Amino acid sequence: MYYTYVLRSEKDNKNYTGYTKNLKLRFEQHNKGFVESTKNRRPLKLIYYEACINQQDATHREKYLKTHFGKMFLKNRLKSYLTG
Repeated sequence: MYYTYVLRSEKDNKNYTGYTKNLKLRFEQHNKGFVESTKNRRPLKLIYYEACINQQDATHREKYLKTHFGKMFLKNRLKSYLTG
């Protein structure tokens, strides 16, 4: 399985979208500062993830979630979660 995931920075309140084969390890790498693109945006919360059958599906979903429509999908999907 591969995972497409979205992290939210508690520092700047912005999202980061990525994919990985090992979600737990990747999340730890982000929060320990081992990932260049998020090391200055810690701490991070995992706010969303999806399981995909293969890497191609995960990368396709990651690219979609980074588009305008993907961001709108996430906003609607997480509306009650993110607003309390």
